[in-house]
Amino acid sequence: MKQAENLQEYLRNWAGGDDQRFAVETTINRLLEGTVAISEIASFGALAGDLSGEAGGTNEDGDTQKMFDVRAHEILMEACAKAPVAVVGSEEAAEVIEVDRTAPLAVVMDPLDGSSNIETNAPIGTIFSIYAVPPSDVSTLEDSVLQEGVNQLAAGYIIYGTQTSLVLTVGAGTQIFTLDHQAGEYVLIRRDVTIPHIAKEYAINASNHSFWDGSIQNYVQDCIMGYSDHKQKFNMRWIASLVAEAHRIFVRGGVFLYPGDSREGYQLGRLRLVYEANAMAFLMEQAGGSATDCVRRIMEIKPESLHQRTPLVMGSKANVMQVARYQNFQDDDRNQAPLFGTRGLFVSGRGNF
Repeated sequence: MKQAENLQEYLRNWAGGDDQRFAVETTINRLLEGTVAISEIASFGALAGDLSGEAGGTNEDGDTQKMFDVRAHEILMEACAKAPVAVVGSEEAAEVIEVDRTAPLAVVMDPLDGSSNIETNAPIGTIFSIYAVPPSDVSTLEDSVLQEGVNQLAAGYIIYGTQTSLVLTVGAGTQIFTLDHQAGEYVLIRRDVTIPHIAKEYAINASNHSFWDGSIQNYVQDCIMGYSDHKQKFNMRWIASLVAEAHRIFVRGGVFLYPGDSREGYQLGRLRLVYEANAMAFLMEQAGGSATDCVRRIMEIKPESLHQRTPLVMGSKANVMQVARYQNFQDDDRNQAPLFGTRGLFVSGRGNF
């Protein structure tokens, strides 16, 4: 029986003799070594100390930093110091952090996504993207982390759950690896993942219904009511962990929505464009899915600041397109929804995907 390919072998084969790819390979390997340490801490839970305890500060999102947030950030910064990384943008730091000005790469990361789930033992994760540093005569180090997502060289997330899994793209499809704890290495388990074109599962925090605009309210209502003559209904999911929501999509399809709403501070949602949405968008698109801010392609939005927020809709391409059509339809007629039921394109036969 052929032995499964591990992460190092996969990256070595991908990089070949290319200098930039070798730098990306080295950086991913160093980051993933750090995530093995984070996974070990997570697996010990309370035995590793008060992971959910407050660290005494807040991040740029206004969330109280947990002890584990800070430790994960420290571990990954140590990893970046051992890699060809010039600058890092992290959720846990107010400003970009210079590492080695002469190095060719920039890293952006959410060191510990979903840390509010620590106490309940729900999935948490790490999200990262890697960019090339633009020439110094046309940009600053901060510009290196404020690039459009289309410029990403690699992106991935690690989900620390019942198993520790890595979902990775280097622009050659999306691959899923699982951590072999005994060997301390990630092993390739699913090559070139393909997200179903359309699925009947959606994830959204329905408790915010009254604050959404009409297009999102109509979309969710039509998912609940079912469509066409068959009255097929969608299932709703919500875990409140971006990596967990994304992982379900890679396994069985569906759509995730975190729209902006009318609450103070939520007009652009709560997710971050630079170190959360762009990585997810790259992974989704490489697997045949899609990601938008309800209308625009996420990876074509030019960031203006490190901690810039964005609405996010991601997942099966047809489902993401449906949400955009609701938004566009509302701009033309705010009293109707376009796709489902007696109001919809599905009934008329015009809404096939």
